[in-house]
Amino acid sequence: MSEEKLGQHYLAALNEAFPGVVLDHAWQTKDQLTVTVKVNYLPEVVEFLYYKQGGWLSVLFGNDERKLNGHYAVYYVLSMEKGTKCWVTVRVEVDANKPEYPSVTPRVPAAVWGEREVRDMYGLIPVGLPDERRLVLPDDWPDELYPLRKDSMDYRQRPAPTTDAETYEFINELGDKKNNVVPIGPLHVTSDEPGHFRLFVDGENIIDADYRLFYVHRGMEKLAETRMGYNEVTFLSDRVCGICGFAHSTAYTTSVENAMGIQVPERAQMIRAILLEVERLHSHLLNLGLACHFTGFDSGFMQFFRVRETSMKMAEILTGARKTYGLNLIGGIRRDLLKDDMIQTRQLAQQMRREVQELVDVLLSTPNMEQRTVGIGRLDPEIARDFSNVGPMVRASGHARDTRADHPFVGYGLLPMEVHSEQGCDVISRLKVRINEVYTALNMIDYGLDNLPGGPLMVEGFTYIPHRSRWALPKRRAATISTGA
Repeated sequence: MSEEKLGQHYLAALNEAFPGVVLDHAWQTKDQLTVTVKVNYLPEVVEFLYYKQGGWLSVLFGNDERKLNGHYAVYYVLSMEKGTKCWVTVRVEVDANKPEYPSVTPRVPAAVWGEREVRDMYGLIPVGLPDERRLVLPDDWPDELYPLRKDSMDYRQRPAPTTDAETYEFINELGDKKNNVVPIGPLHVTSDEPGHFRLFVDGENIIDADYRLFYVHRGMEKLAETRMGYNEVTFLSDRVCGICGFAHSTAYTTSVENAMGIQVPERAQMIRAILLEVERLHSHLLNLGLACHFTGFDSGFMQFFRVRETSMKMAEILTGARKTYGLNLIGGIRRDLLKDDMIQTRQLAQQMRREVQELVDVLLSTPNMEQRTVGIGRLDPEIARDFSNVGPMVRASGHARDTRADHPFVGYGLLPMEVHSEQGCDVISRLKVRINEVYTALNMIDYGLDNLPGGPLMVEGFTYIPHRSRWALPKRRAATISTGA
């Protein structure tokens, strides 16, 4: 392998700080390193990479690997952003007969959601996890039935409910029993999707808040695993979210392509980046409109949604649908961008830039917006760091981090971009980040369309070989499956 492996100094630092703790290591791609460590050292290793080496916890997940090696496994995926930028995944094997491992959450708070989810879905117990409540599974789900285990259940039938009552405990950590409780949800007129919030208040001051989500959890993982082929999953991943479907299908296809060593043509990579930015436009404009609505500025809400319609037109011109559905496939893109469509899209981008600027001038000069957004909803930089926030949330709290710049994927390495951040840590700062990112997205769309590389849209003729990486994982016996592309 001729490509330089990134992250070797992180591996060396681990071996120096924790002699004999790293059991194995492998690179999945040139910038994705996985280290398997002794399970009892897991919290210390993740904390070391997180706080000492400049890592951020992007995601953690479990896996049932009993048929491969006799164990379960838990993976902590860290985005290393201090010095050499790459991915380092910390992996531990969990005994199938005693499915316990030490919780990382007391040392790295960002792990709390992932560890709760792994416990719900796999029955792997993070010993020492401060929050023992369920995260994903409903209250009436049977105990000791873990949906993502390979041998868990017959997925064609839903288990009989075990209770008719809601038993979830909402916790008031910062207040006391004298606080009044204001329930919001699970269904509420101001909510876009189900979510149950409890506000603990003293007069007009919110002392604490707790929440419960996952009311629309659909079990897509098992649907994909048990009933779909590899490319069919691409269309399912498009529908994970009504706003960011293309981001999900890009994440899925890119993961498969990386695992198989598929080099997607530059033209397809650039088209993916363009469509991701179109999706970013209608997501940010949606948020700006809702910010107006929630502060009582409903004329601003309607005007931002009017302008947002332009981004939907862009999607329709480029993909044939008002949402960016159905364009990704493993290996590339299903359809090309036509010259006339690109010209029309650039014209719409110019129109949107003018209209957004006019609306932003009105928005930022409206006294009501300043009163209800400045100093409100503070997310201090230290808390954002501890919990590995992403997107406008973290960038508005002084952290100029953006995966598109830190770990360029699809065509982002070919696009000029600026990472916008603010120091105010409040609602208005997050609005300003989104506003600046709208302009940047429009610039990136223009540049991508003007500099679209030539060449094919798809790589074809490859085969799927499950459980084998192109680089360093051990070879395993497996059937070869034709793509049928």
